Amino acid sequence: MDDEEFELIYSPLCQKLSSGGRTVDIQIYGDGNGKWLLEIEDEYGNSTVWDDPFETDSQALLEAKKSILKDRVTKYIGPEDGKGDGNWR
Repeated sequence: MDDEEFELIYSPLCQKLSSGGRTVDIQIYGDGNGKWLLEIEDEYGNSTVWDDPFETDSQALLEAKKSILKDRVTKYIGPEDGKGDGNWR
C-alpha cells in the first residue's frame, strides 16, 4: 500500500458482540488493496488489530468470533482508562 490516504470502507458485517455483560465492537474494513482488516475495540477504546489482512470480510468476521469464543471476550477488554502498558492481555 502506498502513502496516499484512502477512505475506509466499512464492511456491512461490522457488529457488536456481548458476552458476560461485556461488549466489544468488531470492526472490519477494506485495506485499499482488496483485502479486509480486522479490529476488535472494547468499551474503553482499547483495540486489538490483526496483523494480516483477510481475503474476505466474512473470513475476518469468522476469525473474530472464533477468537472471542476460544479466548473469551474478556481477553479483548483492556484497562478502563484506555492507557494500558500493552501487557493487559
